[in-house]
Amino acid sequence: MDRSRIEPLFAAALIAGASYYANYWLEAGGVAAIVWKGAGVGLLAFWARGKAVNQDGRMIGAVLALGALGDVLLELHGLTTGAVAFMAGHLLASYLYLRHPRIPAANWIAPPVAAAVAVFAWYVFGTLPNPELLAVYVFGLALMTASAMLSRLGTLVAAGALLFFVSDWLIFLRMGPLAGSPIPQLLVWPTYFVGQALIAWGAVHALRGEKAAA
Repeated sequence: MDRSRIEPLFAAALIAGASYYANYWLEAGGVAAIVWKGAGVGLLAFWARGKAVNQDGRMIGAVLALGALGDVLLELHGLTTGAVAFMAGHLLASYLYLRHPRIPAANWIAPPVAAAVAVFAWYVFGTLPNPELLAVYVFGLALMTASAMLSRLGTLVAAGALLFFVSDWLIFLRMGPLAGSPIPQLLVWPTYFVGQALIAWGAVHALRGEKAAA
């Protein structure tokens, strides 16, 4: 694969995603802002798909594409609709990560850990609208994070998944205990996008390395 054609695409994704952080102050709206928001992770998805050497490589591209779709749907149709796309991405990512376990016998840990985190979220954020739906979403989010940390795809993927978890938790805090505080709003996008970029880079290169070693 022509590295000179692919790597600039990853750089373009970083530029698009990093620059969108400025919209916290610019407060741009309309179609242009929606495209701008989706461009960062969308370009990561194209980059990952272009680097894929097997089905698992294509799968990480699909995970990122669902993330980009979620970014856009959040702006077009609100939190619940956007969360559906992200939930689909979390479940697909969990399946991928558990296909590459660091210790196969430890895979069983992920579901009960995710269930415990979901119950905790339901308890902490029980005053928010639809706390049951929030708990279901948190189960998928926590399953993805735990699966990444149990995967042999590497530290970058685990760190990216953890940052994604932190970003979503900040959104919950922004709707609840930290409503009105600028701190969650300042940190949601950078933790999310850096997390997605780390997942993309780490998973793509880990999967290509496994393919080369096979």
